[in-house]
Amino acid sequence: MSNFLLIVQFVLVVIITISVLLQKSSSIGLGAYSGSNESLFGAKGPAGFLAKFTFVVGFLFVVNTLALGYIYNKQTSQSIADRIPASTVNSTTTTPSVPLAPTTEDSPTAP
Repeated sequence: MSNFLLIVQFVLVVIITISVLLQKSSSIGLGAYSGSNESLFGAKGPAGFLAKFTFVVGFLFVVNTLALGYIYNKQTSQSIADRIPASTVNSTTTTPSVPLAPTTEDSPTAP
């Protein structure tokens, strides 16, 4: 299931990229290739259609991203901290042994 959603994610990314590049901007971009037949999209041309189409595909992209995150969390029940071997955790948490100061009777006492 996650593989299918991952493929859909890549397809949505390509569609969003193309739809954004086809929209009219100050520098025409790929909008020059949209053609001059504006009767297909209405009186305003493809601008309104492409904006709505980009919004819908963007919404699908966000929903698909959330679904991928949810499914991935369900598939991996362990966290990264659970995967660390116990020997590594114990060796870093123990305090190193430090030699103690000698305690002799000959050491001077504080005045």
